[in-house]
Amino acid sequence: MRQAVRTVRPEMVRAWVAGWVVSRQAPAPVEEPWGLRVDVGLPGHVARHIVPDPDPSTLRHLTETITTPGTWLKLCAPADAVAPYLPKGWSIQPPEYMMTAPLKRGPIRVPPEYTIAVTPRANVTVARLLTHEGEIASRGQIAIAGRHAVVDQVETAPAHRRRGLGRVVMTALSSAAATRTGVLVATPEGAALYSTLGWTHVTDVTAAVFR
Repeated sequence: MRQAVRTVRPEMVRAWVAGWVVSRQAPAPVEEPWGLRVDVGLPGHVARHIVPDPDPSTLRHLTETITTPGTWLKLCAPADAVAPYLPKGWSIQPPEYMMTAPLKRGPIRVPPEYTIAVTPRANVTVARLLTHEGEIASRGQIAIAGRHAVVDQVETAPAHRRRGLGRVVMTALSSAAATRTGVLVATPEGAALYSTLGWTHVTDVTAAVFR
């Protein structure tokens, strides 16, 4: 497992968590010996523990002491490296990938059948692509956390996929936070898109939830 996580930069993980709590309006993260804890307080998502270096002893401690269903682990390692240390009751989720990129302004080319709305509020900017009927076809948001900006909740409605809308949203978000360093955690599908936009892989992320 040490081999799998050797290149993780803890400061990047911390930047992602700092921006995530701003984006989700969640409580500030709490320092723990193994990383950070966020007390989310939602049904099915009571808390999350973010572990930059999930060694066996840390995983053993967490899985032996966590007893509340809906508690999540976000482990900076691939699933096959951590699965042997997750006992019965823990459900591993689909793979995720932490990525980073320098953010910069770019031309926002909106297809003619859509309009774009970019709305800043506090430290979060939301970008939405709307149909002429007002339906949200694609959206995403970016949260400022010091020198970093965290991209979050980027999604495109199924009927509007494969039209380049995710690229438009990402360009709008990058422009809104230009000059900062971007961080995000992506699905495999998202990672494939973001890599074409200049985002680079930081670490695999394995999410596991205690049921």
